[in-house]
Amino acid sequence: MVPRLTTEQVASYRCEGYLLPAAPVFPEQKFQKLKTYFETLLAAWPTDQRPEGMDVPHFTNPQLMEWLLADEVLDLVEPIIGPDIALFSSHFICKPQGHGLRVPWHEDSAYWKSMLSPMEVVTLWLAIDPSTPANGCMYVIPRTHEGPKKGFSDYDPVDPTKNVFPSEVTATQRNESQAVPCILQPNHASLHDGRLIHGSPPNVSHIRRCGYTMRYIPTSVKLSEDAARYHQLYLARGRDRAGNQYGDPTQMYYQLAKQREQYGKKGH
Repeated sequence: MVPRLTTEQVASYRCEGYLLPAAPVFPEQKFQKLKTYFETLLAAWPTDQRPEGMDVPHFTNPQLMEWLLADEVLDLVEPIIGPDIALFSSHFICKPQGHGLRVPWHEDSAYWKSMLSPMEVVTLWLAIDPSTPANGCMYVIPRTHEGPKKGFSDYDPVDPTKNVFPSEVTATQRNESQAVPCILQPNHASLHDGRLIHGSPPNVSHIRRCGYTMRYIPTSVKLSEDAARYHQLYLARGRDRAGNQYGDPTQMYYQLAKQREQYGKKGH
């Protein structure tokens, strides 16, 4: 394993809760193959469902493991969470041009608090399209992963017709003036802690904005028995350290995807 992050970058990630590595994630041909595969998924996506909600596509499309379990990604993750790594989840969040929904301020951990113990998740947000303030890029509020709420702020309801999620971190518990845009070119990525407050404005531009979130945990994190009914981990590198059960990355899990809907798990 050749670490793709320096000691200084890892220290910055731990302090700020996010990092913007200034390098492409994949060789260009491999990235273009992923983008082409995404386009086929998007073309087949039901027209009555929002494209921001393409959650856990790897459950039914194991071809995505070519990228989710790739050394190029794991070598970025390992310096942060160590050599024993599990793939926790993935999600294509595609904001159409002109009417892409807003992502309200949130912490990923708020959606996972009954699933994981301890709460230690790193997300690699891979830009499929350019991601800029003009087309609704992600903004992060630095150091909120270690703030007073440590990933478990209070939430208020928001308009579900205008937002990807129906709730948002209470205004008094976030400081939007400190928000930093994660500006990315295709095949570049950001990394962020699962407890960090982040969100993104709507996409009213003429350019689509799509990213692929790849989420990883150290294998010392335990998936709860209840969550195992509707969610599946995959051993990505190293060995298990918490007694988790792992899925077969070559298999499709259609029933599991249906069970997630029954449990109300959509987008996270």
